[in-house]
Amino acid sequence: MKRILTIAICLFACAITTFAQRGANNDWMTDNGDAQRTANVKADAKINKDSVAKPGAVQFLWKLKLKNTPNQLNNLTAPATLERLIGYRGFRMLGFIAGSGDNLFTIDTDLGRMEWERKLPTSGAAQAGTLACPGGMTTGVARPTTSMIAAVGGGFGPGRNTPAKSTVGTPWEGATTLANVRPQQGPPPGPPPGAQQGPPRPSNAPPMGGGFGGLSVIYALASDGMLHSMHLSNGQEYQPPVKFLPPGANASGLIIVNGKAFAVTAQSCNSVANGLWAYDFESKAMASWKGDVVGSAGAAFGGDGTAYVTTANGVTAIDPKTLQSKGSYTASGQEFSSSPVVFEFKGKTLVAAATKTGSVHLLDAANLSTALATTPAGKEASPSALSSWQDASGTRWILAPTDNAVVAWKVVEQGGSLSLQSGWTSRALVSPLAPTIINGVVFATSSGEFRTNDARVTAAQRAARSKPAVIYALDATTGKELWNSGTTIKSFARGNALSGGMGQFYLTTFDGTFYAFGFPMEH
Repeated sequence: MKRILTIAICLFACAITTFAQRGANNDWMTDNGDAQRTANVKADAKINKDSVAKPGAVQFLWKLKLKNTPNQLNNLTAPATLERLIGYRGFRMLGFIAGSGDNLFTIDTDLGRMEWERKLPTSGAAQAGTLACPGGMTTGVARPTTSMIAAVGGGFGPGRNTPAKSTVGTPWEGATTLANVRPQQGPPPGPPPGAQQGPPRPSNAPPMGGGFGGLSVIYALASDGMLHSMHLSNGQEYQPPVKFLPPGANASGLIIVNGKAFAVTAQSCNSVANGLWAYDFESKAMASWKGDVVGSAGAAFGGDGTAYVTTANGVTAIDPKTLQSKGSYTASGQEFSSSPVVFEFKGKTLVAAATKTGSVHLLDAANLSTALATTPAGKEASPSALSSWQDASGTRWILAPTDNAVVAWKVVEQGGSLSLQSGWTSRALVSPLAPTIINGVVFATSSGEFRTNDARVTAAQRAARSKPAVIYALDATTGKELWNSGTTIKSFARGNALSGGMGQFYLTTFDGTFYAFGFPMEH
């Protein structure tokens, strides 16, 4: 009996530990999934185009109504996820959701059960919201990640369907825990003298130890501009909140990358300057770059840590340490609307962004001055974010939502130059979100949101004229429809790409409901 009690206590003490990060391929860490904002989960043990196409295979799993009052058209964000938490209840997957009323919700996504919820304390009176400046919490929960671009993967990846792997016994790794991310300020501490040394770590790999809580902590940016770091197991503060932004800013794209927090601000809400903001957890220094930022997913990061932001005029590369411009691209007479997406192709780091007319501009990160390729302009489209993935044949795809469809473009190399060739166009969709790609399956969300440029139409009127969202699963190479959610979803959606992985995908809607679809958990 004493032995059983001892084991139980040990398991409880391990409640906030988990397996070390495996390239962040399975977890949704920030808006649009990763630091490159690709909205792509490269591998999944259950989701693929053959399994999704089987009748009845993909199911509506559960829904949960969350207590949050919307601000204008904002309510719940797409959840950040943690694939595997090892606790006294066993292995669980968690989703972390931000609510516009400064509320946080953590859901056991296998069971559709609330793990914990918390309202963040805020200072000062709440700002009166408008459509452009809704007030409240405007960006999602973020988990620490790295700018390192993960290797292209596919097929059946690691996860709960594969055997557990322990690092116990590996020199200087210790027990199987969630590795702490240390800010990149000099080399990590080495092992004791005379100890066996392993291979050197990549310069942009997630640093180990020290710092600011690492992967066992989640981050949320409250409406008063305070950045909170909390234990993911119970929501308790890991360290005191820090002042990150002025109150009332319209922030988006919160990301914790390479030991720093970044977010962008737009619309000059509450007189807060538009631009990119950064907080260094080690030096506790704040920095900002001012610019007319557009797009919904925030800054995207190259493998070397360079931040890329889209402004109305084009794309700017920003040094992550100094927040000084390193170069920019402009297209005369064209107004941009989407956040950038970053990816590697044939040894180059490429950046793509789209204009209000839906024209996609492809840039070489090493020389932003001239576009490598552009697509024709269409009718008014105003995509707010793009997605990207690479198939098994090596073809790189860029996906852009228009007013009424998702358009897929292929990056093609011919004679040493690159071009963007039309791939496919989805079925008709209502105000589609940026699509999510999971293991070669595109999840295109017809958000149902009624959109208009008429500022006289209020949020309540827009909500009343919106339609329920529908999720469509498409073959990512052909656009062929494999599955759809039918009439299951009862309200419209807005925001960034839906999140997912580990055989499931999730959508939050305006009426405060969290929907889970996918393959049922095996018992």
